[in-house]
Amino acid sequence: MLLIIFDCDGTLVDSQHLICAAMGEAFAARAMAPPAREAVLEVIGLSLGEAIARLAEGAEGEEIDALGSAYRAAFIELRRQARHVEPLFPGAREAVEALALTDDVLLGIATGKSRRGVDNFLERFAFAPHFATVQTADDAPSKPHPAMIERAMAETGAAAGRTVMVGDTAHDMAMARAAGVRAIGAAWGYHSEAALERAGAHALARNFADLTRLLSADASPRDAAE
Repeated sequence: MLLIIFDCDGTLVDSQHLICAAMGEAFAARAMAPPAREAVLEVIGLSLGEAIARLAEGAEGEEIDALGSAYRAAFIELRRQARHVEPLFPGAREAVEALALTDDVLLGIATGKSRRGVDNFLERFAFAPHFATVQTADDAPSKPHPAMIERAMAETGAAAGRTVMVGDTAHDMAMARAAGVRAIGAAWGYHSEAALERAGAHALARNFADLTRLLSADASPRDAAE
């Protein structure tokens, strides 16, 4: 059995515009200068508290919590507006549906999103039946800690040598390396190819067709922890 774990934001769904807008509104609500778009993209994939701590340098405790609450409120409100969309990346639906029907393959998610956010994502795209395990920021420490991958493997019975992490950020690659599983960088996402390679990507996929080929050719026990 092969377990393929996907990141969510920047890998399956293009949520950057909504995330950046909500983060800007959260900082404005606290009378703080909004972070640059590039800085926000850098922390996508981390748990919300960790992301805000990096963006609001010097902020602690209650201020981080307040920014987190403001972000969640802004995100929910902005999502209701038609101008803010979160489309799947081209080829994502087809790849997920095809992989879910493949013998001896299980799919999982490991994301910095909250459980509520992931549930919304799965419901919106009718993806829930396709994923055997879902790990969120509510369940485990922030990436790059390997706990989410370790929990996914424990829930499915997958071995590290038969587990692959697919993600678009250096945080995903570092998490995979820490868990001793194969790391495939989704180069269509929010971090550069160079950043993915520096973080330890075993391979890069530039689109979902590329990813499907890599999963067929390269996801083998001997490659997992090179």
